[in-house]
Amino acid sequence: MQHLQQLLATENSQISQLLKLSLYGLEATLKQARIEYPNDPGKDLCENVILEIHNLLEPELITENPENVVIDEAKPDQLLNVLNELREVFNTDLELNFYLGNAPLQSQNDGDLWNEIHHKLLRVPEDLATNWKKRALEIAEKNGANLDYVNLEHLPFIKDEIIYSGLNGTVQARGLCLSKKAFFKSEIAPLYNSEDLQLLAGFLLLYTKFIEIYPDLHHALKSVFSFDVVSLKSQPEQRQLYLEALSDRLQRTQKTEENTDPIINLRAWIDMDEAIHSLVFVPPAERYSWWGKLQQESRRILKKVANKAIKAGHDVKIRQLSGLYADICAYSKDDVQLDHGGTPGEVLACLRLYTRINQEEHPGRVLFRSLR
Repeated sequence: MQHLQQLLATENSQISQLLKLSLYGLEATLKQARIEYPNDPGKDLCENVILEIHNLLEPELITENPENVVIDEAKPDQLLNVLNELREVFNTDLELNFYLGNAPLQSQNDGDLWNEIHHKLLRVPEDLATNWKKRALEIAEKNGANLDYVNLEHLPFIKDEIIYSGLNGTVQARGLCLSKKAFFKSEIAPLYNSEDLQLLAGFLLLYTKFIEIYPDLHHALKSVFSFDVVSLKSQPEQRQLYLEALSDRLQRTQKTEENTDPIINLRAWIDMDEAIHSLVFVPPAERYSWWGKLQQESRRILKKVANKAIKAGHDVKIRQLSGLYADICAYSKDDVQLDHGGTPGEVLACLRLYTRINQEEHPGRVLFRSLR
């Protein structure tokens, strides 16, 4: 343990950085394994290992509650009774089912139900999500619950944003927000100086936390598993492999920032963008949902990197593949077919952009809905 601490504290060390990123991924994997295997004989030791890793990476616990408000956590045995109406109308909404599939809500108490619904709303178009947030609040307030802007779980990212508020009163539920303070308290934030690289580091930290929160996340990163979309819940070993690949691509992108060749830098950004967009839901999130817009931040920066290469005299074309699959399949390769979600015959998500760099074509990769 002493040598681990010394290596982690070593400044300007690529090995130290690699160790930190690997430990973040291992921490996330063990937390999920603890949930999935509650009767495992190694559960108690697993708790201790998680605590040791956390103490190595985060000597100061990232908790935001500046007013020192006493938070009454939602009790596990808080039965589903106050928000029963909300559950029923959510499960039977046909427009939501189009984007989310027909899987019913699983929560067994009011606090968890509030979170599960708002998690799902991150995947639907923002106007639909906004209307449903208002409707959920009306039902909650009618039954004696109130919005709580203090009891929030803070996720590290490069901006501050309340994703959704918690509840107090008849229902105790914790909300969710993005936090710059949590990001800059992390061990890896100081390793990246530019805003663009900080965005990528923010994705790594945020994804690590999201994978803990969302049991229905999948990945479709070809370099890790090339044949299908993989559930991170049913195959926990894929969680670690995906996070390791994401951190590896982040490090490669950082190294190319020091390279004067804009094409080498561009290729690294394309690979990193693919890794970011390969963390998906099934059905995939709608492009103009909160989740879709979050991932588009990567492509916004990627366009800047491509423009630098163009200004340097290179012939660069980048295309995000969307619309009818029959119209774009000539520009993609190793695509993954899904049999539900979205409109049959259409692209559901563009995992990797199609690019043409100095007359050399590189196919993209998509998830698409089968015609059946």
